[in-house]
Amino acid sequence: MARSHDNSPTVWLVCNAASGGNDKDAVEALKPTFAGAGFVLARTTVFPSEAAPTPSQLDEGHVDLLAIFAGDGTMHAAVTAVFGWAGAVLPLPGGTMNMLSKRLHGDVTAAEIIARLVRTPARRVRPTVIRTRHGVGLTGVLAGPGAIWNEVREAMRAANILDFVATTREAIQHSANGPKVLCEQVDCGRREGYAAITVTPHEDGLETNGYYAESLGDYAGQGIALINRDFRNGPHDELGRHRQVRLICPEGEPMGLLIDGEPFDGRAREVFELATCGVDLMMTKGSDESDAMKGGADAR
Repeated sequence: MARSHDNSPTVWLVCNAASGGNDKDAVEALKPTFAGAGFVLARTTVFPSEAAPTPSQLDEGHVDLLAIFAGDGTMHAAVTAVFGWAGAVLPLPGGTMNMLSKRLHGDVTAAEIIARLVRTPARRVRPTVIRTRHGVGLTGVLAGPGAIWNEVREAMRAANILDFVATTREAIQHSANGPKVLCEQVDCGRREGYAAITVTPHEDGLETNGYYAESLGDYAGQGIALINRDFRNGPHDELGRHRQVRLICPEGEPMGLLIDGEPFDGRAREVFELATCGVDLMMTKGSDESDAMKGGADAR
């Protein structure tokens, strides 16, 4: 890869102050850690007021490493924008859940991840991802009326109490009465469908779980889990792991859909397939701690 004039690797940083974990002070505090690790921080992009860089812009700037300090939504936009680039991307935890960063580095701070690059050579990996008609999902998909809880999460993030109360009531009602989704695969859960089905990429397939609730109290409890992206705490059925997942809404209604935590317009039928990330990502997590990256070659 190209090097700057002093032979130090060159970094382009993308951040988003609205992500929840990287306000202006956090970004300014992070910048010196790059210099301390031997990197030259050539440019900083503040997304979404500035567009994420393209491969040609990174090459023109002789950039070796694209560092993204943001939440899952910004991470999705910035990583997919550089598919096909010959350099590497370093996801850093700057949001609420930081699913991709945790997958690659574990639950550690951005400063610790950068420090690891000095202590131990990081690996360039191509993790498994989810191919959808809307593009690639790096960390996961949620389909069904439960996707409305994303609006509650946004109201919480904006600290708008009136919107939070209103959207919570709407989310409970919609989760209970909205058009359910089900998995078309044989023996794949309840025939009446679920309030939400999640699809998560792993080396051996797409892990699929169906989330339901039997009472209003369960819906409210599950909603809190959905807000936090911690779906495992909600009541659910394990629907297996598949290379392709076909979800349908039996009522023929468009299904609610979140990809990497961001809303998309779903149809009555959606298909998700195991695929491989289109750019190298930097991984500092020990190979004995995760199975997330081993299956990339199989999915290509």
